[in-house]
Amino acid sequence: MGSKSDQMKGRIKEAVGVLADDDRLKREGRRDQAVGKVKEKVEQAAETVKDKVERAAEKVKDKAKRAVEKMKDA
Repeated sequence: MGSKSDQMKGRIKEAVGVLADDDRLKREGRRDQAVGKVKEKVEQAAETVKDKVERAAEKVKDKAKRAVEKMKDA
């Protein structure tokens, strides 16, 4: 399940727990929301790392290409 759907499921569970006066369901809802938030942060961090790696790889590729061109010209 995705981070947003975990958070939504948690909000619904917590609301039902409040309406039903069910402490267990309220706790589960809060836990599901927390899990969703953690997943969201992990997804964001992974995306950031992926972007950084792609930029670094592009820089290396460009430097290698320039080095090859210099060697051809020499």
